Amino acid sequence: MIAGLLAKLAGSAWARTALCYGVIALAILLFLLALRRSGERAGRLAERIESMENTHDVQRRMLEAATRRPRSRSDLAERLRDGQF
Repeated sequence: MIAGLLAKLAGSAWARTALCYGVIALAILLFLLALRRSGERAGRLAERIESMENTHDVQRRMLEAATRRPRSRSDLAERLRDGQF
């Protein structure tokens, strides 16, 4: 009975047309969903890169500050006396 209904439905022209439009609509929907997902992924990657750049900038500034630090207690005392600290 079900096979007979499916055969009759598949044999009609309007059903084939509706099926064609349905397949096209489904393909467009899947394309849009994939596009949205890839956009979200690109956004997350951009945010991660920005975070890494900020981290590297902070680390670079810390290393630069470490190169300017006094080497010994006497250097520190000398700087404090000169008012350079």
